[in-house]
Amino acid sequence: MEKYSAYRDPGTGVQLASPFTWLVGTFRTALLFVILALHLLLVDGVSLIFIPIPVLHRFITRIFTFLTARLALFSLGILWVSVDNVTRKRGRGAKDIETWHPRAGDIIVSNWVSYVEILWLAFRYACESTMHCKSVPTPDASTQEAITHTPGRRTGTGSANVTATTARVATTRVPIVGFRQVSLLSAICSVGTTPDASGRWQSLEEIRSNARRPVVVFPECTTSNGRALLHFANVFKQKVPVRGYNVFVMCVRYDPPTGFAATLAHTIPTPLNPLAHIFTVAASLAPQAVSIRLLAPSESPSSQLFLASEVLTGSNDQDPLADACASLISQIGKMKRTGMGWEDKVSFLDLFHSKKKR
Repeated sequence: MEKYSAYRDPGTGVQLASPFTWLVGTFRTALLFVILALHLLLVDGVSLIFIPIPVLHRFITRIFTFLTARLALFSLGILWVSVDNVTRKRGRGAKDIETWHPRAGDIIVSNWVSYVEILWLAFRYACESTMHCKSVPTPDASTQEAITHTPGRRTGTGSANVTATTARVATTRVPIVGFRQVSLLSAICSVGTTPDASGRWQSLEEIRSNARRPVVVFPECTTSNGRALLHFANVFKQKVPVRGYNVFVMCVRYDPPTGFAATLAHTIPTPLNPLAHIFTVAASLAPQAVSIRLLAPSESPSSQLFLASEVLTGSNDQDPLADACASLISQIGKMKRTGMGWEDKVSFLDLFHSKKKR
């Protein structure tokens, strides 16, 4: 098991197997399928009638998405989402709380833990699309960034000495060349997966400039366990402060699992992804707790008052916007930034699936 120590997730879900929880899980999962059918009927069916009137079509689609996404969250046991509008400043000099008003073409940047934040963003802001990163199959050596890290404790004694044999070779950063625009359902089904080189892709600017609603970007490019931030890929390649559009930064946190509530974090994709995890969450007896923090727009990287020197760490000169967003999310969510990225998760998944086949 020490081979997995570099990727170990301390937050593990609890599978409740009593007859009552199975009954609850089956009922809630069946209800989710009904809500899915309702979403497809309303959003991909009824709303098409209003396409000749774009303004009315967007309004009707938003209402239907609001309804079905909120019902889906409720069916998962998420009765309430705690939303805090926060600022990095403290004390008497702190500014008044600012609310978000993202418009078409604006970008919302968030850490990625589960499909829950995708549903919440669709419910709250009716985001038109969620971006899933696309990578090149054979990266150019000139754009690779080698990193090394040794997992585990470094006391050098006892079990900690195992790190001497589990230290891995340098991980190569694979450049992200573009994105693809996906529907709400496709975004949910892609949770836990990693970037690949298949399919068609566009630049983020192409998608953003043609968007009719806010665009969501997850720079981690895959889900984590929510306890820390994965390395942000160079998905923006943009200087700060950003001009021409607004950038909104948010952080999502979930409570650790208990004997009555499974973890909402979904890190390992499964067959019929993420149905198995949805059933586990639906079978939970206790209400799920979700905490979302929204950074004040005046402190975002698109604010003309933004001071890059207060946020940038200097660790990512190729993409200052990605570095700034990672630093801001780490601060408002009180989360540690790690050196591991989505490339490390690819290595872990390969090892995980190879062990299961034996």
